[in-house]
Amino acid sequence: MNKKTVRDVDVGGRRVFLRADLNVPLDDGRITDDTRVRASVPTIVYLLERGASVVLASHLGRPKGKVNDALRLKPVADRLSQLLGRPVRLTGDALGAGVQLAVDKLQPGDLLMLENLRFHAEEEANDPGFAKALAGFADLYVDDAFGSAHRAHASTEGITHYLPAVAGLLLEREVEALSRLLKKPAKPFHTVIGGAKIAGKLEVLEALLNRCQAILVGGGMANTFLAARGLAMGKSLVETDQLENAERIMAEARRKRVRFMLPTDAVIAPQIHYRARTETIPIDAVPKDQMVVDIGPETVAAYTEHLAKARTIFWNGPMGVFEITGFAAGTTAIARYIAERTGAGVVTIVGGGDSVAAVEQLGVADQMTHVSTGGGASLEFVEGKSLPGVEALLDRDDP
Repeated sequence: MNKKTVRDVDVGGRRVFLRADLNVPLDDGRITDDTRVRASVPTIVYLLERGASVVLASHLGRPKGKVNDALRLKPVADRLSQLLGRPVRLTGDALGAGVQLAVDKLQPGDLLMLENLRFHAEEEANDPGFAKALAGFADLYVDDAFGSAHRAHASTEGITHYLPAVAGLLLEREVEALSRLLKKPAKPFHTVIGGAKIAGKLEVLEALLNRCQAILVGGGMANTFLAARGLAMGKSLVETDQLENAERIMAEARRKRVRFMLPTDAVIAPQIHYRARTETIPIDAVPKDQMVVDIGPETVAAYTEHLAKARTIFWNGPMGVFEITGFAAGTTAIARYIAERTGAGVVTIVGGGDSVAAVEQLGVADQMTHVSTGGGASLEFVEGKSLPGVEALLDRDDP
């Protein structure tokens, strides 16, 4: 990476504004996946051990510029306290006289977390005044929030106009790992892509067609491609407004000689419910009153056989409604197989929230070459787009 990182500056005795991405899923105030919290720890520890005082900031959810008690960062602060083995103080707001007083009392090695940045509408608006106020808490900015790097917000881009800005250890690792997909990936390079919809992934599909030798499709988005081929998909989710785009993507794959694989069988159910009765059928035999909820075993066998040829695998999106145990077999099989390929020397990169949740739940995340904490950010990076939060950092050759 051609950007400066925390290793390129002396942080001892400095007050650091550390932007992390601690936007974790919550269920009734309980964190259901702490991946992003755990990923933030190395940079926090690095700074504290070297004598920096750290003002830690993040957003959580989408409060739309208003205080929402359900989206306060206390569960995150509590989990971080457990991981660090020390109390993490949390302010009652991101700005204000009380916050300034708490910041002023920080000593080298101290850590203070600000309340949810998005309780202020100025954060997402990238308001210069808000960015300058945040910058006033510190003399160095460290961006470790890769999951928010594709957003030009006050705490990810605006603040860099007022403080010297460098990358944290996580952001550096994310950029370097995903760059392997853009620069010279070991070939054959295969992508497994899933999730509910094509909309939102069109650009990444188009970008991958220029880099991959094969794209293997699952999840709800496969239904739209199959429908574009003329198959009846019953009650399954089909994006009728994306049928033309689906046809165009498949035609482009043929033109570029990219293998574009779709399911040949599927697990179906009458509804998405944990007690729903399932059946495995050929993909061209979906009844009118049933919906596709997972790829079938024949598809799993075909996909894993093809992935055996790959030297680089990028996976984004589950193969079915994996949150329900009866619909999770396809996602589970693909996740475990990709993890096995890592052990055979294949570069395996997982990007995107649901894919990350799947490998974490299965306990195979540590077996992957890299598991990205950035959903939209990782996709935009793979598309080849510049990320505002990364571009705003100091270049290595800056004085």
